Amino acid sequence: MSAKVSRKSAKTRRAAAKPAGARGRYKPGCWIGELGAAITVTDATGRICEMNAGSIATFAASGGAALIGSDVLDCHSAESREQVARLYKTQKPNHYTIRKAGQRKIIHQLPWTLNGEFAGVIELSIPIPDELPHFDRD
Repeated sequence: MSAKVSRKSAKTRRAAAKPAGARGRYKPGCWIGELGAAITVTDATGRICEMNAGSIATFAASGGAALIGSDVLDCHSAESREQVARLYKTQKPNHYTIRKAGQRKIIHQLPWTLNGEFAGVIELSIPIPDELPHFDRD
């Protein structure tokens, strides 16, 4: 009987640790789709292999989800292709801000690895306000 009570207590503790709206529905990776940022994942050759809902919406005019499987260089202007190609050659992060359709965004292009080997680039496009506070935490 005490084992049954102990199991119930553990289950109750796990449920209480989850936000009320997520109880019983959390699955690893479920947060990515509705994150409020565009996430685009490419492989080491520059092929788009994943897009979250934000990325699909951002690139809807260019094909949205149909871009999965295409070469990321084909999605950029001639001026941008050199910079994008450099990401795959150097395998170093790149960061900058843009304004698109009146919305300011910060772009993080980050290399990702699999088993210690370069596997591609992940682009995070995050909307930011025009005025952004800065804090030095030294």
